[in-house]
Amino acid sequence: MLLTDKQKKILTLLADGEFHSGTVLAEIMGISRAAVCNHINHLSEVLGLSIAAVSGKGYRLDKSVELLVQEEIEMVLNERSKTLISQLEIHDQIDSTNRYLMEKTRHSAASGLVCFAEQQTAGKGRRGREWVSPFGSNIYLSIAWQFPQGGYAAIAGLSLAVGVAVIRALREQQLYDVGLKWPNDIMSQGRKLGGILIEVSGEVDGGCNVVIGIGLNLFLPENKAQNIAQAWTDITKITGQRPLRNALAGDLLNHLLPMIADFEERGLSAYLDEWRRYDCLKGQPALLFVGQKTIEGIVEGVNDDGLLLLKRNDGTVQAFASGEVSFSGASA
Repeated sequence: MLLTDKQKKILTLLADGEFHSGTVLAEIMGISRAAVCNHINHLSEVLGLSIAAVSGKGYRLDKSVELLVQEEIEMVLNERSKTLISQLEIHDQIDSTNRYLMEKTRHSAASGLVCFAEQQTAGKGRRGREWVSPFGSNIYLSIAWQFPQGGYAAIAGLSLAVGVAVIRALREQQLYDVGLKWPNDIMSQGRKLGGILIEVSGEVDGGCNVVIGIGLNLFLPENKAQNIAQAWTDITKITGQRPLRNALAGDLLNHLLPMIADFEERGLSAYLDEWRRYDCLKGQPALLFVGQKTIEGIVEGVNDDGLLLLKRNDGTVQAFASGEVSFSGASA
């Protein structure tokens, strides 16, 4: 969904979280006060924004919003990242950034397609779970890339390397209390801060198209998170202040794009030691669900192929592949 130019302008004016007179808004927009009211009702109903209307004061968003702006993101990008982007889109509202790019790559193989969204109406997490995606609060990002050779083997362990790139970007934003939970979760203080979803299409032994989805909680309102089953957190809770979305969006691309572009040549081994430093499950007890089976043991880290190592109660160590296992319990 695209907002009209007038709706986008009103939202931009309200984004500071201060009161704005309906009369002044009408004058700026060149429309009637009734039209202003209609546009604001639309923003509230369609985007789920909480906009107060107070007689004598005007309209105000309950929280300020930093809207994503392509020019501001591009100001953060380094020269190599700029060359790796073939197209950058920012959607006001979309069902799923991953689904959107998967559809685009069905029609033409391309690398460097970047899609951000202010809101997802059907955001996807791992194993078909919903990814809660309120408007203007977090980062919803997908990147499409073509790996022309090697098939699925060429991207083995990619989700772990993506996790390293995300942690690097967060650390550049002075956020150090973060770690990785195999295979695709960004964690802080035992709570989920973000997730990675990688979807692949193409030939098993030939070229393949990959869409890498990143969801990061920057500010997740409590009333929007009521249906999240696991412990979660956001950057605002961790640091006490809301991060700059455009700066973080640019930093993410600066770390993700070169890593993706070099991955087929460098492979997981280039990132494995760093991933292990951020591993927040090693040495902890865990329950693993494989199909209908539940397996109990102690996490022993990952092997050189990026598979999870679990020490069973009988002392044996078994490796598990991404996509077959999820965690449950205090550290899930």
